[in-house]
Amino acid sequence: MRRDFFIDGVVIGKATVGGLDSTDIIVDMYKKLSREDIGLILLNGCIISWFNIIELDRLHDTIKRPIVCITYEDSPGISKYLQEYFPEDFKEREAIYARNGERKKFMLKTGFEIFYQSRGISDKKLKYLLNKITVNGAIPEPLRVAKLIANAFLKTQNKKVI
Repeated sequence: MRRDFFIDGVVIGKATVGGLDSTDIIVDMYKKLSREDIGLILLNGCIISWFNIIELDRLHDTIKRPIVCITYEDSPGISKYLQEYFPEDFKEREAIYARNGERKKFMLKTGFEIFYQSRGISDKKLKYLLNKITVNGAIPEPLRVAKLIANAFLKTQNKKVI
């Protein structure tokens, strides 16, 4: 989605539930778009598909574009869940999660607080951009539209995005 909210394309990817392939899936989606004018990859969280953790540094190093993960609630972390649900590889998952770094807090002009992790973009530029692309509430418009598209697609699969 462009900054003027015009949608130039849509691509769908499917990460493994509980897997460790989310970074590769996003790289594949980026390549499928085959667009040189993408200025930012905006993600609705760094953990998708039941603890499939996106590797921000590897994603940024691979596609050479700024990366931003947005979340909407504070959290004590996921370590206890990784140990409980993934005893065989929780150390690898914890390491990926730790490399992504601490989330930073930001109050949008809409009055909603969000948390973010980013690579390849300054905090000042990111905050300016987030305020430009967040029309109502806490969810930036590109993420709101992406969620609508994902839910419409998943309805055909009898599933739902949370």
